[in-house]
Amino acid sequence: METAHIFILSLVQGLTEFLPISSSAHLILTPRVLGFTDQGLDFDIAVHMGSLIAIVSYMRRDLWCMAKDFSGSFGVNGRTTENSRMVWLIAFATVPIVIFGALFKTLVETDLRTTLVIATTTILFGLLLLWADLRSTRQRNEHQLSWRDGLIIGCFQILAIIPGTSRSGITITAGLMLGLTREAASRFSFLLAIPTILMSGALVSLDLLKSDLPVDWNALLQGITLSFIAAYTCIHFFLRFVERIGMLPFVIYRMLLGGAIILFMI
Repeated sequence: METAHIFILSLVQGLTEFLPISSSAHLILTPRVLGFTDQGLDFDIAVHMGSLIAIVSYMRRDLWCMAKDFSGSFGVNGRTTENSRMVWLIAFATVPIVIFGALFKTLVETDLRTTLVIATTTILFGLLLLWADLRSTRQRNEHQLSWRDGLIIGCFQILAIIPGTSRSGITITAGLMLGLTREAASRFSFLLAIPTILMSGALVSLDLLKSDLPVDWNALLQGITLSFIAAYTCIHFFLRFVERIGMLPFVIYRMLLGGAIILFMI
């Protein structure tokens, strides 16, 4: 991969991973629009790992408290706290995507990476996000989620295997439908991203290690670094302003993007 391609694709991934506009769609469309060779799923996963490092770094204090309380919840004198319970809730909500992601991995890598699929999901799930944002009571935080709520959000996350859906977008949509505030829905979505991205990255990494095809490890390392910087910046400003700006700007963007894709196809 050329340096310019790595730079552009890494920034695109980092800036779109945690916004409800679908990073996978942008990673598929960007090389097609700019005339690059498709970077492949290995590079996609690499820049997703950069985003993973960004969310872990940004939420490191919360994650440390969760890990400490989780380890302290075992044993005779162990006690359950809202932080330890959150660890179990995230693990529970991750189960559906693990099952369906493994079952439909080949389909995702081939038949679903089309402009028609991306245009359709970009528009439809953008409208669903707007509906959820307008109808939500926005009165709960992420620690008030029940096990049933976690399962619902986890099942919604299954839809994220379809390019154009947006993993953050569909999980934020589910959170809003369950009455979470915009910030709480976003925070839970970001926490849920950690095991999801980690496991998908591990799965593809195993495939790469078993493959005889050459791997441009230098390009992957550059992609991880650049996407980390972009994602960290994006997370900071998104969580800071999401309650104020709402979801409408992202829905408008999705409508314009979906419409542009359809016009391009015609």
